[in-house]
Amino acid sequence: MSDENTSGRTLKVLLYSDDRSRRDNVRLALGRRIASDLPEIEIFDTATAPAVVKAATSGGYDLLILDGEAVPLGGMGISRQLKDEMTDCPPIVLLVARAADAWLATWSNADVVEPLPVDPIRLPRTVAEVARKHLAGARA
Repeated sequence: MSDENTSGRTLKVLLYSDDRSRRDNVRLALGRRIASDLPEIEIFDTATAPAVVKAATSGGYDLLILDGEAVPLGGMGISRQLKDEMTDCPPIVLLVARAADAWLATWSNADVVEPLPVDPIRLPRTVAEVARKHLAGARA
């Protein structure tokens, strides 16, 4: 593809979950490219809260996917912390297991909430929408 969005760059995604199988499910659902108009994605895994905070604050990520069910510190708290502490926090997709947690997810300041288990059709579409908005803002 010769589109400016797809040439010479990758979409860097930071993925946080303490559950390896959940990280694998997200990777499998997203594949290498979430949409034809977006660059290939590169996913970087983190399994602990300190690791995700350190990686996110070091910069360079286009999007974060955080597991709201991770223990001992879930993605909701981390999302809130990053949104409060980072000047240019990348957009955050928050994964939650219960629809009843949607109200709490709004407290987290996540950009979008996705239900668990991972839906291999819905998740890439949602991530693509968030990525498009982020990339459009970066070019503006």
